[in-house]
Amino acid sequence: MKKIKMFIPNDKTFAQGCEEYLDNCYARNLRDGTIKHYKESIQQIQKYVDEDMYIKDITKETFDNYIKALRNNANLNSVSIYTYSRDFKTILNFFMRQEYLPTFKIQLMKADKQPIETYSDSDLMKLLKKPNLKKCSFTEYKNWVMVNFLLSTGIRQRSLINIQVKDVDFDNEVVNINVTKNGKPLIIPLNSDIVRILKEYLKYRNGAPEDYLFCNVFGKQLTKSTVYHQIYEYNKSRGVEKTGLHRYRHTFAKKWVLMGGNVVTLQKILSHSSLEITQNYLNMLVSDIKEDIEEFNILREFKKESIKVHK
Repeated sequence: MKKIKMFIPNDKTFAQGCEEYLDNCYARNLRDGTIKHYKESIQQIQKYVDEDMYIKDITKETFDNYIKALRNNANLNSVSIYTYSRDFKTILNFFMRQEYLPTFKIQLMKADKQPIETYSDSDLMKLLKKPNLKKCSFTEYKNWVMVNFLLSTGIRQRSLINIQVKDVDFDNEVVNINVTKNGKPLIIPLNSDIVRILKEYLKYRNGAPEDYLFCNVFGKQLTKSTVYHQIYEYNKSRGVEKTGLHRYRHTFAKKWVLMGGNVVTLQKILSHSSLEITQNYLNMLVSDIKEDIEEFNILREFKKESIKVHK
């Protein structure tokens, strides 16, 4: 016998439903960057799904045809296809929860994992060389401190620019991160080297407790674009062509693994919601880590010693 379902069809169009979904995003206080991402995804989806189509007429076949259309677009790689299809699924699941649409299962295709690039040891030697404080500008010095801080904490750019002077707890040697991707405050331990560097930096920064730790030359909060361009110029001035703040986060994770750090602790520091996310993160570092593993090849070293013994 079939169960009675309390599904009541409606006459909302896909465009109206998408607007309602974005209103829901605002109501949930999602980050501006996240909402902007969904707006861009909706524009992409509406290239293939008629915005005047009634939500009640959307079926699994609609979703499958959308995926086929994306895969036929030569300008989209597997990661882009996965992202757009995931966002469409998220919106459809919202419609199902609102009972605008009968529930049906949506299966996502897997995206090809792209290796994450990190800074090499030779890059790090150049980037971490301390500038001459008698000759360098405040911006260069501050960028050097930021690089040291990023490689010591692995935090995201948004968290970095929102740290206030008072958030650095020298007594307990931790930093309080109050602005995070998931909205949950985070406490990250600080190693003795970055503690020493920050203490010296604050003698020059000389800010009030409520001031931002990393600032422009006028002591004001840095913007994302300013940080990106300053790090780009800093890296270039050090002879490092690679750039990107997130690359420092990747490098932090890679070095943590190579130095025998605990993955569960790494998950907490990176502020990942689950260990699975951290594991996927590390899986994308495998090809990069493999090169370093060759340098610590125990079998090769043992083979050398064995040859010596038999000579």
